[in-house]
Amino acid sequence: MELDIYQNLFADIKQRILSAQLKAALSVNSEMIFLYWQIGNSIAQKQSEKGWSSGVIPQLAKDLKNEFPNAKGYSERNLGRMLAFYREYPNEAILPQLVAKLPWGHNILLIEKIKDQKIRFWYAERCIENNWSRDVLDLQIKSNLKERQGKSINNFENTLPKPLSDLANQTLKDPYIFDFLTIDQEFHEKDIEKQLTHHITRFLLELGKGVSFVGNQYHLVVANQGYYLDLLFYHIKLKCYVVIELKNTKFKPEYTGKLNFYSSAVDSLIKEESENPSIGISLCKDKNNIEAEFALRDIHKPIGISEIQLVEKLPDHLQVFFQALKI
Repeated sequence: MELDIYQNLFADIKQRILSAQLKAALSVNSEMIFLYWQIGNSIAQKQSEKGWSSGVIPQLAKDLKNEFPNAKGYSERNLGRMLAFYREYPNEAILPQLVAKLPWGHNILLIEKIKDQKIRFWYAERCIENNWSRDVLDLQIKSNLKERQGKSINNFENTLPKPLSDLANQTLKDPYIFDFLTIDQEFHEKDIEKQLTHHITRFLLELGKGVSFVGNQYHLVVANQGYYLDLLFYHIKLKCYVVIELKNTKFKPEYTGKLNFYSSAVDSLIKEESENPSIGISLCKDKNNIEAEFALRDIHKPIGISEIQLVEKLPDHLQVFFQALKI
């Protein structure tokens, strides 16, 4: 038995098993979502036809518990949610298209947090696309992801071909919310950088899907002179490097020149021929949009400019700890 052939066989069977398990899990979830919708539908119809009040739900929960003592999901609260779920989606055709692809907890969170159905479906689509957990979905809703995505000031339309320019524009946000950091106003960019790399999982989540961390203070040598990039990432979907410069100040036009230089250096020294041009992102504490737009004129490298939101007041019990991080 040849080892390479066996390994290929094993890998193929393993992938088929994993795929079948995933399909089975999705099928079970879809059936459960449809069952909950049917229960909500039945309750709503009886309330409409017979004039029953909401008092039918506690009685129904009690009887179902007696009949199915080991079954979960039929509490008074959850039956009420099933009724609300049906009323939100009275058209059964909606279920297989989107809603049934999400777990029950995700659906309830979307209903309770977002009243506008179009916005709710936008988050549902992002959730399926990015495989968000319920907690991550909750975080994205609280941070108003939809309102922030694609809102940066950038020159992508003039520096990147379509559809890459559109995709890059939708990838960036404004502002970026780093509420998981605790930064005092006196802290410098390196302090922000240290905490961002410490909380790299949350940082990557805020940057978006398909971004991998390459390094901080990434060293490049140009004409025998050393330069250090604040943060360097690689965007798998865009197939390009992303250079991020952090500024704990208001945006200044000269920041684009520095990013243009760094992006050129990355493209010359690191980028493969098959990869797309590097993108530079300037993250600043504040910016004037008109000034930012002027600063990007005649800049030939793709650059985006966005604000960052931080927790600017350290809790008292962390003051001493973070003072030790100061440079």
